[in-house]
Amino acid sequence: MIAYVTIGTNDLEKAKAFYKDILVEGLGAKVIGEFSTDIGFAGGKGQPSIIVTKPFDGEEASVGNGMMVALRCKSAEQVDALHAKALELGGQDEGAPGKRNDTWYMGYARDLDSNKLCFFDETTG
Repeated sequence: MIAYVTIGTNDLEKAKAFYKDILVEGLGAKVIGEFSTDIGFAGGKGQPSIIVTKPFDGEEASVGNGMMVALRCKSAEQVDALHAKALELGGQDEGAPGKRNDTWYMGYARDLDSNKLCFFDETTG
């Protein structure tokens, strides 16, 4: 059910070193992507991953800013439906559903306590 979790950081280089030690060296995870704004780790193909990132909104990382739970969906239609349902239930829009980086179809919402959720389908790429 959970695809990945993001963890915000204000110092990406220090965070990369920290999480490489904890996740790669400590738990045997692999680096699945390393970029100028983030680094991703996973235990294996199809396993949930952790993305350590600078917050996309440009604000400082804090508890809740940069944190997000991604929920794997079965189709783009399910992404649309869950995003709409979150808004219907009183959540806030954080990014309308649509194709991202030519691979995933995603929609973002905040729950009633402002926790960020991502609904995504990776089969539409």
